[in-house]
Order: sequence, then structure tokens, then C-alpha cells
Amino acid sequence: MSTSAPVVPAAGARTRMTMIQALRSAMDLMLERDPDVVVYGEDVGYFGGVFRVTEGLQAKHGRARVFDAPISEGGIVGTAIGMAAYGLRPVVEIQFADYSYPAYDQIVSEAARLRYRSAGDFTAPITIRMPCGGGIYGGQTHSQSPEALFTHVCGLRTVMPSNPYDAKGLLIAAIECDDPVIFLEPKRLYNGPFDGHHERPIVPWSKHPLADVPEGYYTVPLDSAAVRRPGADLTVLAYGTMVHVAEAAAAETGLDAEIVDLRSLWPLDLDTIVASVKKTGRCVVVHEATRTSGFGAELAALVQEHCFFHLEAPIERVTGWDTPYPHAQEWAYFPGPGRVGAAMRRAMEA
Repeated sequence: MSTSAPVVPAAGARTRMTMIQALRSAMDLMLERDPDVVVYGEDVGYFGGVFRVTEGLQAKHGRARVFDAPISEGGIVGTAIGMAAYGLRPVVEIQFADYSYPAYDQIVSEAARLRYRSAGDFTAPITIRMPCGGGIYGGQTHSQSPEALFTHVCGLRTVMPSNPYDAKGLLIAAIECDDPVIFLEPKRLYNGPFDGHHERPIVPWSKHPLADVPEGYYTVPLDSAAVRRPGADLTVLAYGTMVHVAEAAAAETGLDAEIVDLRSLWPLDLDTIVASVKKTGRCVVVHEATRTSGFGAELAALVQEHCFFHLEAPIERVTGWDTPYPHAQEWAYFPGPGRVGAAMRRAMEA
């Protein structure tokens, strides 16, 4: 578990924010606080980003601090590494996580290795923002969840918030971190806490308690998980959109599930995971990414290693399928509350 505590203002204004507004607030605040922070990427400046997360930042902070980049993900990350080595703190946006692959060599071979290969003479304090996941009919090249590709790499930190409060606090912490941070943003959560029931009306963030966000400075530690729903029957490990899906599944099954929101995938808050599974004796792992070699496999292995004598049933995994993300059959691919609830029941019946 993280030994660093979140920094929250003792007093100050709080505002109901969507995740888009919370992320924008974090960048706005850091641009004001630190002259070394720059924000850029494809359509990030004048246009304000494809999801409008950076809207208004260029007008407020100027074209030298917030600017557009050519359509070259490798170039965006490559220039960020050079800037970081010379003291800046770039916050770059890859328009969709699916587009990160052309930049993967720069991320893995350069950004992740810079501190090690220079014996600490240089660091790469880069934050790479990436909208990820499905739920918007984006099809195979706009819906992927590539987190496992980054958690596998030594030297990278990987986080994925599930709500506006965490989104702002984690992004501030990421910008201040001297290591490169992969900051994954579930795009289906930008405007509301989606629980997987696509046939129902959209629920806005204004109705959710974690949309109550301080307007000022605070951080959420990059290596800390949060127990979103205490319970005694079983533990559900989730992150991003799947936190809300798990909450819906627990409500619909009537099971007393303890839901752990990982928030930080790497470094991982193993202490919180182990404490929860030892308490409940059962574990369900949920993520939207494909199943084989997904991050859930690592979670299942860690639970098996650390909680073997406390487990009362096999560990269950609920994930996307080992196929490209379909367009026409999106909801057959998406791990909804029905599939999660079925896994929870299996864990209880074993």
C-alpha cells in the first residue's frame, strides 16, 4: 500500500464536475502552478481535443504552453522525451489509446529507460493521456484497452481513474511525478458513471458523490487502491468503467461484494487487494481488455500467490473476448453486469 497520503485542501470551494471537467481542471491548475508544464497533442490546442478535455486551455495559457502537434504519435512522445530530459513536464495526448502503437517504441525504449540508462542523471517526467475502452460504438480501432502492454514495462507507471475526483487528483500526481505515467481515461466515463446498461438513460456525474471535486490543488497517490463498496461475501477487483459495472452487478445479485477500485495498475496496491481477499475468501477479477495475457491474469496470479490458503473458490475472470472490438456486436463483447453477476454467483457456489 502507498505510504504517501493524498494532499487535499483543508478548506475551499468544491464543484460538481464531469470527468472531462476534472481532467481539464487538473491541467489548468498545473499550467498555472508550474511554468515547466506544457500540454500538446493532436487537436489539443485550438480545437480543445476530440473529447474537449483541453477546451479553453490554449486561450487561457497561450499557444506556447498548449498547442497542436502533427499527426505523429511517435513524434509527439519523442519530442516529449527531449523536453522532459531538459526540464519540462510535458502532458501529451494520444487521441485514442489505439493510436499509441506507433509511439510504443519511444515509450518503452526511451521514456521508460531514461532514468536507468543515465544512472539517474536524466528523468522523463511525462504524462501520456489516452482515452481508452469501448461503449461509444468506436469499433476495432477506437475502443481498445491496452493497459497490459504498459504494465509489463519496467519504468512506466500506469493508472486508470473511475471517477472525477480520482481523475483530477491522479492527473496532478502524474504531472508531478518524475517517472513517465501512462494515464488511461475510460472514454465512456467522461460524462457519466456508466454501469454497463446501455439500454437505459445516461446517468450524469452530477448525481454521483465522487463528482464533488475540490477546485484547488490535491493529489491522489499513484500507487493506492480504494475500496468503493465494503463487503463480506467476495472481493471484486476492477478499474475504470468496470468499477461501476461491478457495483451494478453486486446490487442486482444481492451479494455483499467488496469492490476494490485499483486506480493505479502499476505500481499496484497489493496490500489492499490481499487484505480484502483474505477477508472474503473469494475473488472475481474484471476488466474490459481482451482476456489472454490481460492485466487480470497478473491479478489472479498475485491473489493465488498471496491468498492461497484463504481462498474458498477458484478465482473468476470476466473480460472482453479474444477478438477485435466489434462494432455491430459491441454489447456482446462488453463485460456487462450480467456476465459479472454470473461470475460472482459461480464464486459463491463453488
